Order: sequence, then C-alpha cells, then structure tokens
Amino acid sequence: MPNWSDSVRRVPNVALRSALFGAISKGHRPYLERVKIHALGGISIYYTGALLDQGDLDVWETVLHLARMQELGAECRVTAYRLLKDLGRTDTGKNRAILDRHLSRMKATALQVQVSEHSYEGSLIHEVYRDHDTRSYVIRLNPKLRVLFLDDQFTDVDWSIRQELHGRPLAQWLHGFYVTHARPYDFKVKTLHQLCGSRARSLCDFKKDLRRSLDAVERASNAAGQPFSYLVEGDLVRVRITPSSSQRRHLAKKC
Repeated sequence: MPNWSDSVRRVPNVALRSALFGAISKGHRPYLERVKIHALGGISIYYTGALLDQGDLDVWETVLHLARMQELGAECRVTAYRLLKDLGRTDTGKNRAILDRHLSRMKATALQVQVSEHSYEGSLIHEVYRDHDTRSYVIRLNPKLRVLFLDDQFTDVDWSIRQELHGRPLAQWLHGFYVTHARPYDFKVKTLHQLCGSRARSLCDFKKDLRRSLDAVERASNAAGQPFSYLVEGDLVRVRITPSSSQRRHLAKKC
C-alpha cells in the first residue's frame, strides 16, 4: 500500500459506509452467519462473525497504519505497548486484555465484499501470533485486501478527530461516514439508523442520539480546523463539510 501521513488513518470505504463496524455500545455480541450488512449502494457485504463495533475499527485502522510501511501480507511485528500507545491507551493489563479480544474477534471474521468490479473474500486479520513473555504480536493481513484500496475506494480519516470522539460510537461512525463524501447527500434518519447498525429500539430514541452525536462531530471537527455543520429537517439530515484536497480534485474532474 502507498504510505500516508501519521495524522490520518487510511480506511477502505466499505468499513466507513456500512454497518460492518456498528455504532453500538458495550454489551452482548450476537454471532452472525453470512448476514447481509447494510451498506451504501455499490457495496455488497456478507459477514460471518461476532458483531463488530467502533473499538474494533480503531484497532483495525491502527493495524493497517502500522503495516503500511511493508509489503501487504508480510509479518507485522509490534508490541502491545506500541499498539496501545498508537490507540491512545495506557499499557495496563485491562487494556491488553481488551486489545486481545479485538484482535481475536477480527481474526475470526469471514467477509465477502464486492465494490464495483472488485471483490474480496477473507478475514479482516489473517493471522495473529502472541508472545506472552515479550507482550508482542506478529500480525499478518491478507494481501488480497489491497483490492479494497483500488480506484480511490478509501478515505484518509483525521485521527485526532476520531480520538476526540472516543467513547461516542455513533459520533465516530458519523465522522467516518461523512468524510467519505466530498459533497454529502441528504440522508433520511431511517437510512442512517440502518447504515450505522444502531440497536436503538425506536427511531425517536435514535434521532435524539443522532443530534447529540452530530453536535460532537461538529465541535471536534471545527476545533481541528475542518468545518462541519448539519441541519435536521423533519426526517432529513443535511450535512456540509469542507472536502479534502483529494476530494476537491475529484470534484474538479466531474465539472
């Protein structure tokens, strides 16, 4: 994969424009077997494994980030300390145990993804070896994951904003979702409810959380110098963002 800045995490859009990594809170994780995941048009995902959340996405983004300096599919050797530090967590026994659960969960996944003419079938993390004496890992990704980075099917997510939203799963999901769009469409509340994988029992409850989460994204983005604004009109959510330089080039090509 091409290199990218330490200030961002490069993520395939399939992970940001779908409910693959849901906006869900801690708690029971149902096991899914070849379930079709809600995703934007043009993306097809069938998933087998435990339900994933934004904490899993934080770890996967960090593994991709650390593995970018070498051939995709090569062994990525990293200590628990380094992984936790890059995640913004302290190196404690509790956090190491949580990290282990994230890695094991993603190792046990089975994905069948199709984006445009490209497809991928495999796990999010191909192999994980642990050295408990040195508290280190050897992690290997499937080299075929590179198809999810073709044809600009990825987005560079500002890591400082995502970290600022830590502990707010819906806000993290919304931030990742909207930065994949150079010029966001207007979406219905019901559509966002499906796409983010929310387990809110009613749209009324979800809408309240949606407003609070959009407020959080607006504060964090504006503080980082990336203007973000939104308006909820009835059942419609309108968002305006400042496109990145690559997105501006994409828009210019379409003119």
